[in-house]
Amino acid sequence: MKYKATYIVAGFCLLIVLVQGAIVQQKPMPVQLIFPAHFPPPVYDFKHNPLTRQGIALGRFMFYDFRLSKDSTVSCGFCHQQFAAFGHFDHALAHGVAGGQGIRSVPTLFNLIWQKEFMWDGGVNHLDIQPLTPLTDRNEMASDLPDLLTKMRSDTQYRRMFKEAYGSDSITSERMFKAFSQFVATMISANAKYDSVMLHKADFTAEEAAGYKIYQKKCAACHKEPLFTDFSYRSNGLPYLEALNDVGRMKITGSTDDNLRFKVPSLRNVLKSAPYMHDGRFFDIFQVFDFYDHGIKVTATTDPLVKDGLSLNAQEKRQLYFFLNTLTDDSFIKNEGLSEILIN
Repeated sequence: MKYKATYIVAGFCLLIVLVQGAIVQQKPMPVQLIFPAHFPPPVYDFKHNPLTRQGIALGRFMFYDFRLSKDSTVSCGFCHQQFAAFGHFDHALAHGVAGGQGIRSVPTLFNLIWQKEFMWDGGVNHLDIQPLTPLTDRNEMASDLPDLLTKMRSDTQYRRMFKEAYGSDSITSERMFKAFSQFVATMISANAKYDSVMLHKADFTAEEAAGYKIYQKKCAACHKEPLFTDFSYRSNGLPYLEALNDVGRMKITGSTDDNLRFKVPSLRNVLKSAPYMHDGRFFDIFQVFDFYDHGIKVTATTDPLVKDGLSLNAQEKRQLYFFLNTLTDDSFIKNEGLSEILIN
């Protein structure tokens, strides 16, 4: 009887240990991002959305889940393709369920935690609510948010993943959007050859160095290092397309001073992220060079920096191309931690 009592007590203690261990295992595990030493501090406030391994995993799972669209045919990853720096390689304009088509190209996704505003016109002013637009836009994923949450709540895998990420299986829009933010926060592109050169770990070739000088003289005013954008909104003289009737930033501010102004995109991974411009009209970087050389159409809002064109001869275009190639970050494009995962 004495030994039996001992076994009972020992078994009970073991049960407590196992339960406590299970609780520890279920607790979200913090993740600390390492920011590039040559980058400015990010502007995203992680205090309100601390990164965890489970939160990032949930965001990644949702990013590639076609079921989040109205008819389960379109995911975030469907338009934001990793090999194209999370842009969309084979379509000029964004498209979605039932053949819907937008009026703008798909923006690339990387280094988002250094941005305060999103979309081509800056119509979204916080990373945590950015997914709302593509999720509900009728030409993209076309979901109704309450219906989407109901769908997710009925799914055992989502309930499990939300519980792992947040400690309970309560599925809310706030938790969903923050999980998206946690995943895209890990989309940091800062390991191109350019970065190695800036960190004195590599050297430009002669043509790359010549292209860098051309960039500094003719491109850097808008595409500032090291993020290769100043996040401003500018009209670059791109001829207006009546069929799209896109007035750019003016749609948000209502000011005619913002007519045809669009956010300056980053040049990082630019050779991987065609088509170019807000409407995807150029599929080749040399078309972009030609446009800036002799295709600019001056309007009342055309930026003074480009209104007279950016003269580029054939040699300069070649050299600029070689420099832009040093902004390709293969480790980002091939990062398995950002790649698609199968949905069971």
